[in-house]
Amino acid sequence: MAKFMYLYRGTIPELTPEQGAEREAAFAAWIEKLGPALVDVGSPFVGTKASVGDDRSEGAAGELAGYSIVEADDLAQAKAFTDGLPFLSERDGKHTIEIYELLSI
Repeated sequence: MAKFMYLYRGTIPELTPEQGAEREAAFAAWIEKLGPALVDVGSPFVGTKASVGDDRSEGAAGELAGYSIVEADDLAQAKAFTDGLPFLSERDGKHTIEIYELLSI
């Protein structure tokens, strides 16, 4: 089994308390569905962000919104695990998940 990191790209929308509760319930259902394959539920990124280059230049950071780590047999299974993930529920093309296999060191 390999570990894969999901990098959530897009903005986190402002939600009413009711919408927030619905989103939390949807995430809880997704977490339960993945079970032990979800190695690290991760966290949303909030607050200050920055980008520092190898030449020590500074710039604007991208629109990363958070991360999660899953364990899967291969990339196809890691992709399949995104089914039902609330971050992709808007269907407006403004949210994506980049999936990277993590090198075991």
